[in-house]
Amino acid sequence: MSAQESGSVVRRMLLGSQLRRLRESRGITRERAGYSIRASESKISRMELGRVSFKTRDVEDLLTLYGISDEAERTSLLSLAKEANVAGWWHSYSDVLPSWFPTYVGLEGAAALIRSYEVQFVHGLLQTEAYAHAVVARGMKGASAADIERRVALRLERQKYLVSENAPDFHVVLDEAALRRPYGDRGVMRGQLQHLIDVSQRSNVRLQVMPFSFGGHAGESGAFTVLSFPESDLSDVVYLEQLTSALYLDKREDVTQYEKAMKQLQDDSPGPDESRDLLRGLLQLS
Repeated sequence: MSAQESGSVVRRMLLGSQLRRLRESRGITRERAGYSIRASESKISRMELGRVSFKTRDVEDLLTLYGISDEAERTSLLSLAKEANVAGWWHSYSDVLPSWFPTYVGLEGAAALIRSYEVQFVHGLLQTEAYAHAVVARGMKGASAADIERRVALRLERQKYLVSENAPDFHVVLDEAALRRPYGDRGVMRGQLQHLIDVSQRSNVRLQVMPFSFGGHAGESGAFTVLSFPESDLSDVVYLEQLTSALYLDKREDVTQYEKAMKQLQDDSPGPDESRDLLRGLLQLS
């Protein structure tokens, strides 16, 4: 996966945030900006959030409206728009992906720090092929064997990022429920537990287990992921997956609440070494 592919989503967000700052600094409303490119106010909103691709002509017209006449600045922003429209490698899996998921894969592939809490099953970046197959087959009832294999292949492709040259720091808290809920047979679960023990020893992975014995905890609202990016212009994004859609939260007050919950989960869970011992204990029992 090239940096250009992994960064296309982030480039859209970067360009969108820069266009928003330019518009606001000139005191121009979204409605007026939309009128200048023959589009609605909501289209400008989606552009500024990095949720849609950019037409060169639209960016040129907006820069003119915002009074950006310096050729170097225009060229820089227009080249960013061009790069932002590059389709990531994951788009070849769009036939087996829910519509909201490619955006997440793009963000995940561009993050410098991924913090996640999982309660239903082991996080996708840490699943073995056999476990992933069991999870996908359960979740895609009625799907063809070929479609299931493609979804599993995508999951394994995502995992390459964790061991790449530009690998992110990955801090994950797994609820004990995710480790005890069986997907696949006994051999699959044993293989998954051993894989977690192995991968937890990577320098960029911090894996903790929230044990049943702790009782109620800060993850009561369910699974979530907080993505942080190397670009200082970009705010952290919280990803919440639902049954038929997903939410991407980037308002500072929302992100802060989830970051607090994540820190509380990390503080309340046994540390990485103790969590590895918990995993070894579960492996012996399985």
